[in-house]
Amino acid sequence: MITKYEYMDLTWIDIESPKQDEIRKLMEEYLIHPFVAEELLLPTVKPRVELYDDYIYLILHFPVTKHSHSKSVMQEIDFIIGKKFIITTRYDAIDPVHNFSKTFEVNSVLEKGEMGGHAGFIFYHMINKIYKFTSDEIEYTSSKLKKIEDDIFKGMEKEMVKEISETGRILLDFKQIMTPHSEILKSFEEFALNFFGKNFAYSLKSIISEQYKIIKNIEKNKEMLNELRETNNSLLSTKQNEIMKVLTIVSFIAYPLTILAALFQMNTKYTPIVGMPNDFWIVTGTMFIVAIIFYLYFKSKKWL
Repeated sequence: MITKYEYMDLTWIDIESPKQDEIRKLMEEYLIHPFVAEELLLPTVKPRVELYDDYIYLILHFPVTKHSHSKSVMQEIDFIIGKKFIITTRYDAIDPVHNFSKTFEVNSVLEKGEMGGHAGFIFYHMINKIYKFTSDEIEYTSSKLKKIEDDIFKGMEKEMVKEISETGRILLDFKQIMTPHSEILKSFEEFALNFFGKNFAYSLKSIISEQYKIIKNIEKNKEMLNELRETNNSLLSTKQNEIMKVLTIVSFIAYPLTILAALFQMNTKYTPIVGMPNDFWIVTGTMFIVAIIFYLYFKSKKWL
């Protein structure tokens, strides 16, 4: 589906789930290289950037937002950025792009806003919106880590093992998706300065700075997650050791009582006490006293 937006002399064409006839039409209108046109039809594995005579071709992947219905962990956007036009191709609904389209439409109708004098500035505002969404996702993960920390110290260590693992997987996905942006944006900066001019330099630095902040926040969350994992494992180990200690002490107390009971069960002619009046209570009392002695001994050693 093709949606076309216009702002003064700038044009933004957004394509969701592109079809061959749609790409062919754009290829003819904007003189898109056949290789690029073919790439637009299907998602790619790696991000990249290429400079052509009339445009810059850029592929970037972004983490899936928590509101997305995508089954993948990442979403792709292909950008074709010319002097007066920008084409975006995506293969799924992407919330920040949808939100940006609403802002773009309002600015276009009211003829206000600061989209700049070329399509590079449209890319700048759009990528900032996407990075803002990504930062919000990381912030959401940070709040999740805070909840995990609270639950750990509420005695929910066992339940938190799964939560920690799932959060770790999310952060790993974020890092694997966002880290390649660093090299791609450096190359894009070089191409864009030559293509759009030095007045675009500040915007490029701003984009790179936002990406750097995202990576630093991911690393900060990963460090916090590792600390929580160590704390949780330590508390789990302590609990397990306490359980093992109690079981060992119970076994130690029960062992002599078992021997004592076995002795009185021996079928011999002169077994002491057996056959005497109240022999059951004497044996039971003896076993109880032995158990109390062991309990008090362990208590004095602070083993209980």
